[in-house]
Amino acid sequence: MAVAAGTAVRMSDGHFRLMSLAFRIRDLIRPPEKMLAQFGIREGMTVVDYGCGPGSYIKTVSDLVGPDGTVYAVDVHDLAVEAVSRRIETEGLANVVPALAKGYDSGLPDGAADLIYALDMFFMVEDTDTFLAELWRITKPDGVLIVDDGHQPREKTRRAIRESGSWTIEEEKREYLRCRPVLPNRT
Repeated sequence: MAVAAGTAVRMSDGHFRLMSLAFRIRDLIRPPEKMLAQFGIREGMTVVDYGCGPGSYIKTVSDLVGPDGTVYAVDVHDLAVEAVSRRIETEGLANVVPALAKGYDSGLPDGAADLIYALDMFFMVEDTDTFLAELWRITKPDGVLIVDDGHQPREKTRRAIRESGSWTIEEEKREYLRCRPVLPNRT
């Protein structure tokens, strides 16, 4: 069962623990490196793992951005931030910064991200306009958003992105959508 965290949905602690176990099993079957390799993550980039959960992708992304890059691991759940913090310590991930979002506010600086990925979580977002506006705020003008459908139909994901006014869909793959920020009118 999900509970409110500000205006964002936060799953119960029990559901979070169950999800974490399911992700460990999933990662054995389908290693995260395969999907992340498609995103175009390069050394020196600033990448945001929005809805990072237990941090399944953190080590791989940390390695991809290298010591000159930064990975922000953002989640509304304190157990997620705790899990990522443990991984940072045990795996020596000096370039990973955990962030506990307050509602839809990530707390990250404006225009920080070269790339944001929000995987297996968009279906839980109740106020997609506010969420997508926050992602737009923290993305560089030439940045990228990767979002998947999670447990909802693709058309619902497409519609939310189109109607937000913040993003355009640049590419569709079976697993995800690659989006670019809509730039403000400069007249």
